[in-house]
Amino acid sequence: QVQLVESGGGLVHPGGSLRLSCAASGFSLNYYAIQWFRQGPGKERQAISCSSSSSGTTFYTPDVKGRFTVFRGNGGNTVYLQMNSLKPEDTAVYTCAAHPRNYCSIYPQDYEYWGQGTQVTVSS
Repeated sequence: QVQLVESGGGLVHPGGSLRLSCAASGFSLNYYAIQWFRQGPGKERQAISCSSSSSGTTFYTPDVKGRFTVFRGNGGNTVYLQMNSLKPEDTAVYTCAAHPRNYCSIYPQDYEYWGQGTQVTVSS
């Protein structure tokens, strides 16, 4: 069965850190770009951080650049999102998605496989 499975969400205080994981089952991520999207309360889904496997290139939206880091592990079949210096405005459901042509598009409709989403809440 082909799927993406996320883990690592939770409740954290402002200034804290979390690490999200996006693990592939049934296929290899070595040929896919992985984009992290998030959707906060009352907001549209936003592409925030992407890893392209072919070039090793990473991309970040200005909202998270310098605080979040995307990287691959587990032989390339897991993509992590390390989130530091978290702010209340980072509160959202975070979802990873795989692009079949290894391209970091910001458009959700371009992605083939999706995880189930994990809730991140930043609150004191």
